Amino acid sequence: MSEALVAIEVPEAAASGASGARQFWRRLRSQRAAMVAAAVVALLVLVALAAPLLTALEGQDPTTYHPSLIDSARGGVPIGSFGGIGGDHWLGVEPQTGRDLFARLVYGARVSLGVALAATVIQVFVGVVMGIASALASGWVDQVLSRITDVFVALPLMIMSLALLAIVPAGFPRPVLVTLVIGFIAWGNIAKIVRAQTLTLKGLDYVSAARLSGWGTWRIARRELLPGLAAPVITYAAILMPVNISVEAALSFLGVGVKPPTPSWGQMLTAADVWYQAAPQYLLLPAGALFVTVLALTVLGDGVRTALDPRAASRLSVGTGRRREARAGKEDTA
Repeated sequence: MSEALVAIEVPEAAASGASGARQFWRRLRSQRAAMVAAAVVALLVLVALAAPLLTALEGQDPTTYHPSLIDSARGGVPIGSFGGIGGDHWLGVEPQTGRDLFARLVYGARVSLGVALAATVIQVFVGVVMGIASALASGWVDQVLSRITDVFVALPLMIMSLALLAIVPAGFPRPVLVTLVIGFIAWGNIAKIVRAQTLTLKGLDYVSAARLSGWGTWRIARRELLPGLAAPVITYAAILMPVNISVEAALSFLGVGVKPPTPSWGQMLTAADVWYQAAPQYLLLPAGALFVTVLALTVLGDGVRTALDPRAASRLSVGTGRRREARAGKEDTA
């Protein structure tokens, strides 16, 4: 009999998961802004992955100097109109060095998106482990883990990052270092969210039934708690991505993040502040790329949050229904 029940329950659980995925996708597709933002993010990721191919098509690379393309008599301003834009340099060249701006911009997308994604993965992993461990523990273990989490929540991310990045030897790979610093400092908030959600899930009947059946703590966490934590964790991870991109850009802008010759949008902005009049595209291109990326990720994160929250979706449906009723009433009156 028990084997028959298990055989029946597994397909039902699989069907429930598939149904939940379909509902999530349907709710996400109904939000036009989120879909546009998803398309923009997908395009940015594609550009970052195809950076070597794109620069090969242009015939340039992000590190080669072109002194013949800058006017040394004018302080290093690019020769030609619009910063030296032409068939060989699609977005012009960098002041003083003559490095190709298009190549540095697309390779900078690799650094910015890669650092933000890797840091987000670290934050989610550490936060989920600490949050679940704290919620499932009892007594002094929970108190110690909670206090450690509180300390990391209270740490000022920028100040701690500046301090750590300044003392690490210059030979350490800078993108990796920035990723580790951001990832292992800013996990406290997601740990608190996971702990609170886990405490709620612990009291549900199916978790109690699993415990009475003799399952171990970590098996319960893996099989029963993690599926219930997926929605808040995914939502918060989507919000963390634009934050981490901004932090990486700020650290590079302050001179302690990614170092030359590795291109980074924040690093490009560092040198662009003195060239915005002579070569405005040197400032506008990385600033525009950062703005579009952060905006698209923020809108997409909000769309994911709404699609994963049935209450938010129902509120949207109710509001839409009321607007339709009001519109229909006006048409009938007319």
